[in-house]
Amino acid sequence: MADTVIDDPILNRPYDQPTRHFEFDTDGITDRISESRRPSSYFVPVPRSRKAGRQLELAELTADQIQLNLLVNRIREHVTLWRRAGHPNVTPTTRRLLEHWSDPERDNRVLFCQREAAETAIYLAEVAPRTTDVWIRNELAAANAEYNDGLNRVALKMATGSGKTVVMAMLIAWQVLNKSAAPQDKRYSKRFLIVTPGLTIRDRLRVLLPSDPDNYYRLRDLVPPELSGGLGQAQLVITNFHTFLPREVGAGRGVSRLTKDVLSASRPSPFTETEGQIVARVMRDLGGGSQELVIFNDEAHHCYRGRTDEEKLTGADRTEAKERNEQARVWLTGLQAIRRAVGIKTVYDLSATPFFLSGSGYPEGTLFPWVVSDFSLIDAIESGIVKIPRLPVDDNQVSRTVTYLDLWAQVRDELPKGGRRGQVMLDPTQMPDTLETALRALYGASRPGSPARTRRPVGHRRCSSWSAPTRASQSGSSTGSAGTSAMT
Repeated sequence: MADTVIDDPILNRPYDQPTRHFEFDTDGITDRISESRRPSSYFVPVPRSRKAGRQLELAELTADQIQLNLLVNRIREHVTLWRRAGHPNVTPTTRRLLEHWSDPERDNRVLFCQREAAETAIYLAEVAPRTTDVWIRNELAAANAEYNDGLNRVALKMATGSGKTVVMAMLIAWQVLNKSAAPQDKRYSKRFLIVTPGLTIRDRLRVLLPSDPDNYYRLRDLVPPELSGGLGQAQLVITNFHTFLPREVGAGRGVSRLTKDVLSASRPSPFTETEGQIVARVMRDLGGGSQELVIFNDEAHHCYRGRTDEEKLTGADRTEAKERNEQARVWLTGLQAIRRAVGIKTVYDLSATPFFLSGSGYPEGTLFPWVVSDFSLIDAIESGIVKIPRLPVDDNQVSRTVTYLDLWAQVRDELPKGGRRGQVMLDPTQMPDTLETALRALYGASRPGSPARTRRPVGHRRCSSWSAPTRASQSGSSTGSAGTSAMT
């Protein structure tokens, strides 16, 4: 097949609503430009090959695989009309924030994808209940009743690298400043719990603490000077979902496992925390009070309620799915315990990949039904927001073996054993030669200014760098960020 060469993949300005996009056809992405915004959609995943010993092939993303995200597109239309009308039906505090964020003269401008995500959350909370758009809340309530036991979750899908942390800061400012201005307004809260999948992400989110010297409210100029004093009223805790696991209480220390099993055989264990004790520990730094919390789930695709899986997984796939489902169960049941204890106003989910994976009990690649906003990876590329992903298409080595095609098999025996659980870290100065040359080839092929070249390969005997995301793994992908890990 002929190559598709895209000399410049950037079609839109990062601060304005996209108005152009590259089209897909039955062979993949093309260089044809459509003079309109790309609708929110996803690619129906291709069934995986189960043939033993065969490497999974990459499936091209083609037009016949595209399915529209109907709810997201309908909400997007209403939010766009509301924006063009000047954001009516909001509080004075909210209006001031929206004006500040959209000011074209400010030095540190807010990206359009960040504004749209925040606007969508605001629209659902302040505008939709006062207009005929109450149907949006009804549809979300129905989805959350089915998938989240009634927990009020609202998901904002944003490509990796497009600034999800900034959006969290914008929503925290919106909530706490409105609560400060109108303490009796039950739509808002000053108490926030931010839940992450790991310690590294938790530490990175310290910029959301108003007391942090590098907080985003100041560095990103997210709050007008006359409103900044109200940020000090925010009560905010950042934790990881592992804190929802019950810990051993004092009486259990030194007691043998056999004794614990016997005494806990027919009743809750007296040696581990109760649900109430877990909630009290997690919320210890939030203080008392009856005010409901606002929760932020970062990398929220790790939090879902699984169901009996009809798909018969085996081997490593089964083990991975079981571990993933258990982590998701811990995360979601922890939130449900908090709701029972003190109440949760809203859970804002932020993720680049908010969809169900294999083993969850839902069709693989299915978008979470409570997603209300979407700015995909392809949108972010076409707006010049994120770096262009690279995939192999050419190989100048004279060999029947494709370079780096199965890199893991080539380097795994030379890597430290134990992985994350054993806390065995790879010394970057002592990495295997094959891995080092692969990394150098990848970054060497990512020089600024190189054209975005795509190829629709006939087979796998090509290996170099290519840029446009024409293919994704068969685990499912949206027309953007859902395929990030597969395409980078």
